[in-house]
Amino acid sequence: MASLAPRVVMVSRPSELDGLLARHGTLGAAGYFLGQRGRDLAPVTAAHEALATALTTVAAAVPGDWRQGHVSRDDLPRFLFGPEDIVVAVGPDGLVANVAKYLTGQPVIGVDPEPGRNPGVLVRFPSPELGRVLPGLLAAVGDHEAQLERRTMVAARLDDGQELLGLNEIYIGHPSHQSSRYVLATGDGRERQSSSGIIVGTGTGATGWCASIGRERPTAPPPPEPGEPVLCWYVREAWPSPATGVTRTAGVLREGECLDLSSESERLVGFADGVESDRLDLSWGQKISIGLAGRTLNLVVPQAPARRRSGVRSR
Repeated sequence: MASLAPRVVMVSRPSELDGLLARHGTLGAAGYFLGQRGRDLAPVTAAHEALATALTTVAAAVPGDWRQGHVSRDDLPRFLFGPEDIVVAVGPDGLVANVAKYLTGQPVIGVDPEPGRNPGVLVRFPSPELGRVLPGLLAAVGDHEAQLERRTMVAARLDDGQELLGLNEIYIGHPSHQSSRYVLATGDGRERQSSSGIIVGTGTGATGWCASIGRERPTAPPPPEPGEPVLCWYVREAWPSPATGVTRTAGVLREGECLDLSSESERLVGFADGVESDRLDLSWGQKISIGLAGRTLNLVVPQAPARRRSGVRSR
């Protein structure tokens, strides 16, 4: 039986203009709404058009004998990715994180529809380059592993078998970010705590939520690099009391190590990369373990320029 042709799956999220039109109905009403808040419709429209142009450019770059599809970020939990898929995330860096946890090793190409407006940490390609990248990707991945940047992910596992993955970080705590009560177990002991929740992050997430917490913890271990198989974790606003402690509030997790949490609240949640709608729910007494995921994000990155054979260092 012949193997399936590759399928390019484009992932995007609704633009701000899409949201305004869904709420207000017309461009005129959307423009009036923005104007009342001191904003102009023009840059919002320009961003929408840039996204539409990038999606059209990517679709046109797909070889004629390949298949293609398109899924919105909101539909990712219900979309079935195949092993032969090549995923193209068209949008900001966070969109790559949103799709990463639904994949099982498929290569991901991040496309920046507005170069210069995004940091470009995960969306490394402008859309016109896809015509060059896609045709040679399959052979390049097989022959030159350096074209794939393997980024560590974090996993949370409930005692009932449910699992949640994240590229940046996983939050465990109260759904409203109020006080969470639990017993935290690390490799060197246990402690009953009351806090605003726990963040467990990767090297990729170390520049985001984890960075804002880490800056306030001068004694915390340094965060890992994006591809390093290490996680960093922080307890947010631990409260000292006769019944709760604050001696275990930051650390790192390496291969084979887990952070275990037993809920002492009626309801706690765990969600990844800021997507609260796709979450794990913990009731009183349930246990969740957080550690390194068994898979990585396989991010396609631009090939480095060939080194000069003469060995002369360029300046």
